[in-house]
Amino acid sequence: MTILDRYILKKFLVPFLYCFAGFIGIWFIFDLADNLQDFIQGSATFAMLASYYASQVPEIIIIALPLGTLLALLYSLSAMSRSNEIISMLGAGRSIVRILVPLIGVGVVLTAVTAFFNYEGAPHATGMKKDLVGEIKHGRKKERTIKGHLFRNREDKRTWFVSRMPMKKDRLVDIQIVQQDTEGNISEQWYAREALFNQDSGNWTLRGARHVKMNSEGDVTESDMAGTIEIEGWSETPWRVGSSMMNADFLSVPELRDYLKFNGDFPEQRLAAYRTQLYYRWALPAVCFVVVFLAAPCAIVYSRRGVLGGVAMAITLFFLLVLVSNLFVALGKGDRIPPVVAAWGPVGAFFLVGLWLLWMRSTNRDLPRLRIPGIS
Repeated sequence: MTILDRYILKKFLVPFLYCFAGFIGIWFIFDLADNLQDFIQGSATFAMLASYYASQVPEIIIIALPLGTLLALLYSLSAMSRSNEIISMLGAGRSIVRILVPLIGVGVVLTAVTAFFNYEGAPHATGMKKDLVGEIKHGRKKERTIKGHLFRNREDKRTWFVSRMPMKKDRLVDIQIVQQDTEGNISEQWYAREALFNQDSGNWTLRGARHVKMNSEGDVTESDMAGTIEIEGWSETPWRVGSSMMNADFLSVPELRDYLKFNGDFPEQRLAAYRTQLYYRWALPAVCFVVVFLAAPCAIVYSRRGVLGGVAMAITLFFLLVLVSNLFVALGKGDRIPPVVAAWGPVGAFFLVGLWLLWMRSTNRDLPRLRIPGIS
């Protein structure tokens, strides 16, 4: 890394850190104002608030990083342009692309950081935010439970009726399991007060259980009040049974993969939201990289005249990227467009726009100007 590269990085990192810290501060103030009444009602302690805000860090980071990158690029590069530093670098034989190499490297690093938090932490933070606020408000931890759940295993032709299922526990309460034969007739049923799953062996233990066998006409041929029944070889796990009730927006990458693996027999329209979110988990971090190509050409100008127009164009392009991305994700979740297109389409399209803007700036061509009708 040359002295000039370090100088460019320094010019960028200082405003970036200010912008990043500023966004976190603004988010903290608005969130605190929004939830302050609940915190007071629950007599929240400092430890409770610290735990809540620590859990929300991944979510705010993936929001603040691209915005901080955008504003820091616009500020640093436009300031260097106004002081003729960019022209001096060009006069020394450096191209626009070479000047931006350290900033492109920063974009790669920030993409990796965002991908790390978006892999698992950010989706979980979004999903449990409301529950955490409720726990603080009522002064007690709330057991996350699925109630009145129906799960259909189409591959093995088993249907589970679950009265209550505590999340993150290998236990189901008050269940009925219906087994069908190849012709769709009910052949067996199990009733149990609770079902326990052994993660090591993959076996189920039914307690307070009754096992009923039936013929093709629906008549009971055998009924066993065994009390405790050990079942081996079933493909269901507690996570798989409960996953059909889970919101795709709040699942991590491993959980989305497991959902698609275990529920691959679901209709494609139902799986579309989960496929889209899986692709989007990787597409969203790339926004930090794309922002470099959108903002840098707009911020580099060779006169004072074009600074404001370039800044306005970069900000407009960024918010168009966010808007179009959200629109495409919604279409993908509704099975209107392929999931990979929904996640990567806007990012790829705006990356090409950024490359075109960079080419225009590198060849000393004027960038298109934003014009308001009626104003010359």
